[in-house]
Amino acid sequence: MSRAQTLITENIATWTGAIQAKSTAGRGSSNKHELYGIKKLRELILELAVRGKLVPQDPNDEPASVLLERIAAEKAELIKQGKIKKSKALPSISDEEKPFELPEGWEWTHLQTITSYVQRGKGPNYSDSGQVRVISQKCVQWKGFDIEPARYISDSSLDKYQPERFLQEKDLLWNSTGTGTVGRINVLSNIKPNSLVADSHVTVIRPLLTSSLFLNTYISSHSVQKRIEPTDEKSLVSGSTKQVELSTSAVNSLVVPLPPLKEQQRIVEKVDELMALCDQLEQQTESSIEAHSTLVDTLLSTLPNSADADELQQNWGRIAGHFDTLFTTEQSIDALKQTILQLAVMGKLVRQNPNDEPAAVLLKRIAAEKDRLVKEKKIKKQKPLPEISEDEEPFELPEGWEWVKFGFIITSAETGLDRPKAEQSPDQKFAYFKMNNIGNNGGIEWKDITRVDASELEKEKYKLTKGDFLFNTRNSRELVGKTCVFNNSPEDDVIYNNNILRVRLSKISPYFIDFWFRSTSGKDLLESIKSSTTNVCAIYQGKLVHLICPIAPVLEQKSICQKVDELMALCDQLKHKLQQSQQTQVHLTDAIVEQALA
Repeated sequence: MSRAQTLITENIATWTGAIQAKSTAGRGSSNKHELYGIKKLRELILELAVRGKLVPQDPNDEPASVLLERIAAEKAELIKQGKIKKSKALPSISDEEKPFELPEGWEWTHLQTITSYVQRGKGPNYSDSGQVRVISQKCVQWKGFDIEPARYISDSSLDKYQPERFLQEKDLLWNSTGTGTVGRINVLSNIKPNSLVADSHVTVIRPLLTSSLFLNTYISSHSVQKRIEPTDEKSLVSGSTKQVELSTSAVNSLVVPLPPLKEQQRIVEKVDELMALCDQLEQQTESSIEAHSTLVDTLLSTLPNSADADELQQNWGRIAGHFDTLFTTEQSIDALKQTILQLAVMGKLVRQNPNDEPAAVLLKRIAAEKDRLVKEKKIKKQKPLPEISEDEEPFELPEGWEWVKFGFIITSAETGLDRPKAEQSPDQKFAYFKMNNIGNNGGIEWKDITRVDASELEKEKYKLTKGDFLFNTRNSRELVGKTCVFNNSPEDDVIYNNNILRVRLSKISPYFIDFWFRSTSGKDLLESIKSSTTNVCAIYQGKLVHLICPIAPVLEQKSICQKVDELMALCDQLKHKLQQSQQTQVHLTDAIVEQALA
């Protein structure tokens, strides 16, 4: 076994243990992690393969120099027969163009030298039916070739296609335009003659006396794929970041390591074998992660479902005894945070004090306060809200708590200042708080704050003050309904955007209400009042005021907020330690890859 293979097989735990959390845009994203170690293992296998370090060389193999001579003779014969055109000669390959040293018997060559045909497809004349389908970039995926997106071309346009434009068995298809699609490559297999052509965004590569699968391995390797980035020093693509192009000349002039033909075949077989191992490792790791997540969710669900304090203590004891093995992923820590919020709003996080003023008395004081403000013409009189039925209550509240309509505890609610993007810039007068400044899991994110100008009247009307409860009214379906409490006192004034509802509450902790709307039960209620269009989802104020909220006694609200802050800080510490551990695993993985390629 070679040194490189030993590094692969003896570090299975490292490959499967290096897992990174993905930064997700949405609350409900299912793909919350990346199997970084296995991804790097796949890259390493391809790199070792194309550098001649994956399988041993056989001195009895016909060297690549002789293979090149046979390819040249075959091309000359095809040109003589008029089957292919003679290509322009390319300059000799310089040492600077050779990215690594080759083993004995290998040669560097241009892709043009070992192919009989390299050409972009044609712009098709589409039809609902026909004899021939056209391959687009959607068909060429990293997971494999997919014929389903291929549309038909009209039969009447077939005479515009020369014979060589019809795709053949073992042709390479290389996506050649667009960020995110350019660079993907597949090998065609099991196709009927004269049944497929390529469109103008796909480059067709037809190897000559060379393994298509080996060339596919090389083009898929990091050595080539990193050059698909426009920012790479030796980039193969041209154009802007959003619309890059891989030209036919860049494809033709690509410098390729060429092993002996028999070694090409051995390499392809070994790559297939090791990629199958990666598939197994990936499946086992994903199954383990899923089983762990299910176990955590099952155990955590017992806490809010506990019938009484004794059962809650018993269920928590079952979790606490295995804390170090349960909360080992960011997803499990996030699930713990969510459970903390749910326990908080159900009155199960801190003990009730029978001496606390009950919430019913607090609600009477709120009603009196609002009546006074109406008389003083500081707020408008609200329409009476309907009584709360038992069917609306998602769970039973503790003694001294009350359910109330959200609108009842509001003294004011107003959306913010509308400023088009053209009028937003870092050099304007006021910080402009937008929906992206509310964290996906609560809290405030200042990193992408922009600024706007506003009149003195606008500033006074839309200025945020400490304790304002902020609710995101328009966003994607996953993110609409994000909430936070404005608790910062920055040096300059902050004005808020029209996609945010600023709510000021009467005698109720805005943090407690924030916990409610971020809890599982609160999110479920918000989900029921979302209104979606094609591009955006909204929660309208008229529906929001009718949602119910649990209200705890004032002193208990304070105790709950303190306990939640304390537990969330512990969760954040736990997550930070986990991230440090994950980063160590990532660095270890990178070190093994570097060692293997040295």
